[in-house]
Amino acid sequence: MTKTELINAIADKAGCTKKDAASALEATLASIHESLEKGEKVSITGFGTFEVRERGEKTCINPRTKKPMVCPPSKAPAFKAGRALKEAVNK
Repeated sequence: MTKTELINAIADKAGCTKKDAASALEATLASIHESLEKGEKVSITGFGTFEVRERGEKTCINPRTKKPMVCPPSKAPAFKAGRALKEAVNK
C-alpha cells in the first residue's frame, strides 16, 4: 500500500475528504518522527511500538576496496508489532 492508497483508505473509513485524511496522516507521521528524534518511544495500543535502537560499533568490509573498516555506533528506528496486530496478520 502506498501513501496515496493509505490516504484514500483513511478518507473512506473516516468519511472525510482526502485533503483532511492527508493532513491527519501527515500530522501523525510528523509527531512520530519528532518523538523518535528526541529518543522517545511511541506506543499505539493494539498496533505496536516505534522506538530508537542503538547499534554498536562493528567491523565492516568496504565493498570497493574489500578492506576491513570500523563502522561507528549509530541509532536506527525500529517497529515492534503489538499482539493484536500479530494475531490479525496470523489469522
